[in-house]
Amino acid sequence: EPGLGPAWTDEPLDPRLSSAVHSLGGAAGAGFGHTTFVGVPSAFAQPYTSPAVTVRPARKRIRVGVPGQPDVVFDDADPEWLDDLPAAPLVDAPRSAGPGYTGDLFAEAERYSRLVVALLRGQRFDVIHAHDWLTFPAGQALARVTGKPLLVHVHSTEFDRSGENINQRVYDVERRGMMAALRVVCVSELTKSICTRRYGVDPTRVDVVYNGIDAEGAQPRPGDSIKSKDRIVLFLGRITMQKGPEYFISAAKRVLEKVPDTKFFMAGSGDMELRMIELAAQLGIGHRVLFTGFLRGNDVDRIFQMADCYVMPSVSEPFGIAPLEAMRNDVPTIISRQSGVSEVLTHALKVDFWDVDDIANKIVAVLRHPPLSQTLRQHGGFELRRLTWDGAAQKCIQAYQAALAGQVQPTGRF
Repeated sequence: EPGLGPAWTDEPLDPRLSSAVHSLGGAAGAGFGHTTFVGVPSAFAQPYTSPAVTVRPARKRIRVGVPGQPDVVFDDADPEWLDDLPAAPLVDAPRSAGPGYTGDLFAEAERYSRLVVALLRGQRFDVIHAHDWLTFPAGQALARVTGKPLLVHVHSTEFDRSGENINQRVYDVERRGMMAALRVVCVSELTKSICTRRYGVDPTRVDVVYNGIDAEGAQPRPGDSIKSKDRIVLFLGRITMQKGPEYFISAAKRVLEKVPDTKFFMAGSGDMELRMIELAAQLGIGHRVLFTGFLRGNDVDRIFQMADCYVMPSVSEPFGIAPLEAMRNDVPTIISRQSGVSEVLTHALKVDFWDVDDIANKIVAVLRHPPLSQTLRQHGGFELRRLTWDGAAQKCIQAYQAALAGQVQPTGRF
C-alpha cells in the first residue's frame, strides 16, 4: 500500500542491509514500487539452521513498528522472544520435522506464523498468497485473524521430494494448507494431478500457473562460448533422488560406447553426490564425468554455454526452470516426461526417466546430427517468448480475483 514503510528497529541497520534496501528503493520503477518490505531480526530469519552453526546475536531490545498499531518489543537474544508476541491461532504442528530435515523446521514455521500475525494483522491487503508448506501455517493463521482469502502456491510436494517414502508431518501441513485455501495454484498439470489425487483437493479450486523466464537475461555474446574438442553433456540441479542423477550416469556409459569424445558434467550438490561419483567409477567412466559442485550466478550461464546438450532426467519435477535456462543459452535440451515443463515445451526431446537406452539414444542423436541440434536451438528460443513472468503474474491476478469473488468455499480444516 502507498505510504506504508518497512518495520524499524532502535538499532541502525547493518550497512550491508542498508545498501540492499537502497538498491531495492532505487529499483522501484523496475518492479518494487508496490512492495512493502517488513524487517525482522537477523536472529529470527534462520529457518535452515544447522547444529554446527550457532547464531549468537548481541543482546538488545528490538522494536518492530507496524503502521496503525502499538509497537511490538522483544529481546532478540532470548530464544523464547517470540512468546512475547500476540498469540495467534495456529494449526497443530509437530515439534520435529523428522528424518531428512535439518533443524526443527516445524517449530520455525510456527514461530514465523506468530510473527506474521503480529506484524501484519493491522496492514491493509486483499489476498494472502503463501508459497509451499513452510509458509502455509502462517497463511492460515493470518487468514483466520483477518478474514482475508488465502491462496496457496504449490511449487513442490512431499511426493516430488521423497517419492513414496514421504514425511507424514510435512504431508499433513501441506494438506491442511491446501484444504484451508480458497484457491490452490500449481506450477503444472502434473502438480495439480498430485494435489487432487494424493491430497484430495477439489480440482475446481486449482489454477495452473506455469513458471516463466527472463528470456533476455543472459544471451551469450559472440565469442563468449568456451571451446572444447570434447562434446559436453550437462546435468544441472540438485543431486538427489528427485532429479534422477543415476539415470544420467547410466546413460553416459551407453553414450560413450558410441561417442567416446564426450564429457559429462554434473553441476550441483546433494545427498547422492558421493554415490554418483562411486557409480561413475564402478562403470569405468569416472575419467569422463566431472562434478563441479554447486554453481550460482554467472557460472550457471557459463556452463550452459559450454554444453552441447542438456539433460533433465527428473523422476518427479513439478515444473523445472533449468530446461528454460538451457534453451535461453541455445542448448539443445532433453527432458523427462515426468516434469511440468514437458507440458509447455515442444522443441525439446522427451524421455521417460527410467528409459536409459532412450536417453542415451537421444543424446547421441543430438551430438551426431547437427541439423537436429540446430533445429532445437533455433526453435527453443521462440518457445521462450511465450513463457514469461508477466504471463504468470496475470494468471496469479486471475486467481486472486477468483478468491476475492469467493467462487468456491474452502472445504474446512484438516
